[in-house]
Amino acid sequence: MINEHVNPSVGLFVTCLADLYRPSVAFAAVKLLEDAGVTVEVPRAQTCCGQPALNNGDLGHARVLAMQVIDAFAEFDYVVGPSGSCMGTIKTHYVELFEDDPEGLMKAQDLAERSHELISFLTDIMGISQIDATYDGTVTYHDSCAGLRELGIQEQPRRLLDGVQGIAFKELKDSIVCCGFGGTFCVKYPEISGKMVDDKCSRIEESGADTVLAGDLGCLLNIAGRLRRRGETTRVYHIAEVLAGMAGGPSIGDGEN
Repeated sequence: MINEHVNPSVGLFVTCLADLYRPSVAFAAVKLLEDAGVTVEVPRAQTCCGQPALNNGDLGHARVLAMQVIDAFAEFDYVVGPSGSCMGTIKTHYVELFEDDPEGLMKAQDLAERSHELISFLTDIMGISQIDATYDGTVTYHDSCAGLRELGIQEQPRRLLDGVQGIAFKELKDSIVCCGFGGTFCVKYPEISGKMVDDKCSRIEESGADTVLAGDLGCLLNIAGRLRRRGETTRVYHIAEVLAGMAGGPSIGDGEN
């Protein structure tokens, strides 16, 4: 837990998917952060983190987008986002993008040190172990690849969910196995991706849970879409929505987001 900032300022990195498909995730993030005692702002100048360009080898455009993000969040104590994927890009890959640019590298390193995924920030930085929330359901959890492998996020969401009233938690078999989304992987290799998400949905069904949660909207949109095509009614939410008490409405994939 870091205590050097008495009333830390947080710049919320909203993410493209939250902005375009599920704004409630961003609102839930704001609520959780404000309840944790921080001042939250959403810089209007923020853009895509550049991950799609980076993943496809377009390093020129990735650097341009990265520098826009670096400049937009330069004045905040912390940068927090409800996505292991986006925050993994900012925290680990921006530094790689500017290895041959000393000035850019210094700025990327500074941003990396201040950047955190939402749940990790709440638990590891703010020291929160209990959130006052209620959710009536049997819940399972999918560990997204970037959050798990790049940022070490696995125990933290389970710790917070354990304190939510009304939840019965069922561990998901193969929870750490990719759902098949993988950014543009699902576009480049649709047959492989489809088989992977089918397997994931089968594991969710086997768990007996009526709700599946995760910390990345890419994974959740992919899983929700396949569940609906299979005719399954499992509710799908971002973990922030449950922790913030904002999971009572239509779930991801219900067509009313």
